Amino acid sequence: VQLQASGGGLVQAGGSLRLSCTASGRTFSSYVMGWFRQAPGKEREFVAAVRWSDYTYYAQSVKGRFTISRDNTKNTVYLQMNSLKSEDTAVYYCAADRNLITSRIKDPYGYDNWGQGTQVTVSS
Repeated sequence: VQLQASGGGLVQAGGSLRLSCTASGRTFSSYVMGWFRQAPGKEREFVAAVRWSDYTYYAQSVKGRFTISRDNTKNTVYLQMNSLKSEDTAVYYCAADRNLITSRIKDPYGYDNWGQGTQVTVSS
């Protein structure tokens, strides 16, 4: 599956952005879809993920502020980001994997497919 992320940009602290990730392929609905982010000089970190069943997972740092969702009819996963903080500044990547056990949902090495990344900058 090929992934194309979009929606990043510059926003003031407290603002909102919605990221989108569109996937190619017919079996999108069977994939676990995840969002990760990487700030300069830091490791890539888990943000959120959603299973085909719409079961969701979140990093503690974004819980209550970010919402992940998917539209299988459009082969697209979304990340709605509200109440943005300067520490949310990073390149955001979407990822997909078809056979991902729960214990690896938050592990970037568990995902076989990655999008190109979209920059999110939050100014304080």
